[in-house]
Amino acid sequence: MKVAEFYKVSRKQYEKDIKNLFDMTDDSYDLITIPYRATKGSAGYDFVSPISFTLNPNETIKIPTGIRCHMEEEYVLEIYPRSSLGFKYQLNLLNTVGIIDSDYFNADNEGHIIIGMVNRGYKPVEIKAGERIAQGIFLRYYLADEEENDTERKGGFGSTN
Repeated sequence: MKVAEFYKVSRKQYEKDIKNLFDMTDDSYDLITIPYRATKGSAGYDFVSPISFTLNPNETIKIPTGIRCHMEEEYVLEIYPRSSLGFKYQLNLLNTVGIIDSDYFNADNEGHIIIGMVNRGYKPVEIKAGERIAQGIFLRYYLADEEENDTERKGGFGSTN
């Protein structure tokens, strides 16, 4: 059963986010890779960094993936770090687990999935464009009986406070 589909954000949105996050322009849009499962038994969809960067100890970075995801209601995409980055280099996600809600697809930023990472290790870590940095897993969630909420999302990353 398929519950979701990945897309690239528009070039305009991607370039805007690169400018906002790094105060630079670049040509990495064509390096954006749609998330994929490495094997038929993989639960996680690998997210690839379209940019190269070095993350020094105790530094953080927000990586614009160039990806958005349309999914059925009552599903969530959870983003986890790749275990090899944690074991080898002590790279972690800033928020431990990223939560991408089904209505994020329609956010003002086109639902652009941005992954925050931190280097908790003792050495700089170099990530090259095209390297897998995280994995996303789709899960179904359930509502409480008394739940009534018709508020619609407007903003993008971090907009619901």
